[in-house]
Amino acid sequence: MATFLYRLGRFSFRKRHFVALFWVALLALAGAGAAGAPAAGNSSFSIPGTEAQKAFDLLDERFPGTSADGATARVVFKAPDGQRMTDPGNKAAVQETVDELSGGAEVARVTDPYQGGGVSQDGSTAYASVTYKVPGMELEESSREALKAAAGDARDSGLTVEIGGDALQAVPETGSAEIIGIGVAAVVLVVTLGSLLAAGLPLLTAIVGVGIGVATITALASTLDLGSTTSILASMIGLAVGIDYALFVVSRYRAELAEGREREEAAGRAVGTAGSAVVFAGLTVVIALVGLSVVNIPMLTKMGIAAAGTVAVAVLIALTLIPALLGYAGRRVRPAGEKSKLLGGGRAKDKADRPNMGTRWASFVVRRPLAVLLLGVVGLGAAAVPAGSLELGLPDDGSQPTSTTQRRAYDLLSEGFGPGFNGPLVVVVDAKGSDDPQAVFQQAGDEIKALDNVVNVAPAAPDKAGDTATIAVIPDAKPSSAATEDLVHDIRAAGAEIKDGTGADVLVTGATAMNIDVSQKLNDALVPYLVLVVGLAFLLLIVVFRSILVPLKAALGFLLSVLAALGAVVAVYQWGWLSGLMGVEETGPIMSMMPIFMVGVVFGLAMDYEVFLVTRIREAHVHGEKPAQAVVTGFRYSARVVTAAAIIMIAVFSGFIGSSDSMVKMIGFGLAIAVLFDAFVVRMAIVPAVLALLGAKAWWLPKWLDRALPNVDVEGESLAVHDRAADKDDEDDEDKELVRA
Repeated sequence: MATFLYRLGRFSFRKRHFVALFWVALLALAGAGAAGAPAAGNSSFSIPGTEAQKAFDLLDERFPGTSADGATARVVFKAPDGQRMTDPGNKAAVQETVDELSGGAEVARVTDPYQGGGVSQDGSTAYASVTYKVPGMELEESSREALKAAAGDARDSGLTVEIGGDALQAVPETGSAEIIGIGVAAVVLVVTLGSLLAAGLPLLTAIVGVGIGVATITALASTLDLGSTTSILASMIGLAVGIDYALFVVSRYRAELAEGREREEAAGRAVGTAGSAVVFAGLTVVIALVGLSVVNIPMLTKMGIAAAGTVAVAVLIALTLIPALLGYAGRRVRPAGEKSKLLGGGRAKDKADRPNMGTRWASFVVRRPLAVLLLGVVGLGAAAVPAGSLELGLPDDGSQPTSTTQRRAYDLLSEGFGPGFNGPLVVVVDAKGSDDPQAVFQQAGDEIKALDNVVNVAPAAPDKAGDTATIAVIPDAKPSSAATEDLVHDIRAAGAEIKDGTGADVLVTGATAMNIDVSQKLNDALVPYLVLVVGLAFLLLIVVFRSILVPLKAALGFLLSVLAALGAVVAVYQWGWLSGLMGVEETGPIMSMMPIFMVGVVFGLAMDYEVFLVTRIREAHVHGEKPAQAVVTGFRYSARVVTAAAIIMIAVFSGFIGSSDSMVKMIGFGLAIAVLFDAFVVRMAIVPAVLALLGAKAWWLPKWLDRALPNVDVEGESLAVHDRAADKDDEDDEDKELVRA
């Protein structure tokens, strides 16, 4: 592989006009496709194989035209102190609002609170439900404005009016903090590479890669039903790895220049060595992201594949566009150790021979490996403790900031109707084929009323055929509580008994039941996902490092860092530690897909640093150095760059903490803290400590396996052989000249 990539790097350097034109054309093509494509909507959230999804599909079949997947809004009215919503003036204002909302072009139906039981027992609160013909993200802006205007007119009459539901849902915004993250990355690149031009190359290529990836996602969003958060997550991961991959190639290029190589040769060798690490690091990230498909949640699968595509583009750009741009830069990108004049270059070096920070740190770890190992493991173990209290759920209006109308509507409904009113359960009774469907409906309603934690059970509402009915159930507790989850399981257990006696299916659905099913499905998929992803990456790393213990150590280190990161997420977003600093206005359960998404992404990123760091160590070992010295040598050449890459990735991920979307905010924090733990504790401390303790045993591989494995030559040994052969030819030529003389 090193030889192939070496040739690719030299080709890209020589044919830089062609390579640059290719990527610019690809960016323009993707941009044109995105410009002409319809806006991304809200990805349809289906969970195949769950009872909630089965019931939802049955509703679409038996109750056609009800717009089951349409946007909803709850317009909540609260009377002034001392008044009731049944007072004539307040009632007239509500009725006027209902009439105003009913005239909307996209409105399917509006329920009158005075006819549909939408007034609280104390008379202080009422609500009108609005159902639209299209999903929330596909609503015309005029429909949203009409909804807000109707609420505003009701406020003018003296009522308190708030709007809940997904009708006002907007495309999430990442905020200005993302720009700050990129700014931090730029500063780190300048300090690391010693040149504004060299620092600009990784930023430029990363932006090109993310631009191609996000534009492609935007162009295909409508066709492939990609949600609005897909492009945000793809840009988050693509930007981070794009900068890092380019940084490693540029850094190796400067190191090759420092050894006296010509620029084209240096570009080829940078791609042949660092590029090999980029390929395998990118492969681990792609495996982890594509592996999300085993969960069998379409939205998660699409997010993973889209992000994996962006990572693949970042790898290709690092291998081709970076050497092409280095060709354009010429002598303005200086050898390692030199800075541009703007940054203090050209001054005399007082301490030219002083070991760098990476050398000093690695020497310290090699001298005291056991103490460093114990300290790192105990520290991460302590950070992981909160993960034992992990509670999973999906965000609803109750997790919105208190400044939003959705959250205020949620609170008004909780006060007026009880906490369970915000998470009603929909029980679907399929009595098709039963001799007496009405009796089955009555039996189901009676048995549900007898269960604990039930506040109200509405009468069964049958379809036109009279063989299927829906029963609305209001729990006693809030949607995300354990009591509501127990109630869902109790209803399903009662439904199983009804099925045994009558043959009728009793299914529970609704947003609350769907959230419970999603959490269960994700929990069930976590272990198979870990086995698949870690297993494939373990095999890949055996090929890369030609060792059993090094990949095993890499996987165990990853588990430590991801558990510690989950502990930090629980501490901030569930317990509320440092919530003000992180902009968390409301604590609650952790998003259901957070653990499995973090496992996938963090594993891929963790293996990035493992590959970049350990390949340098193995390269030194392969070239004859003793194990302990190889660790120090590897850190001398790679610690500075790996540290810079980690800081850049942390800065980019932290930028997404400012997002308006709670899911993106939480993922941004989780990934940033995970990279912090993995790069600076696991890879920079635990990895060298373990390698120092293992010594030569770290690189043990059974002979039969060594013969069976392909030689991918990540260390560039074939290039070293090429050098030795070239030197031998030069010596022979000199001998011949001497003989002739």
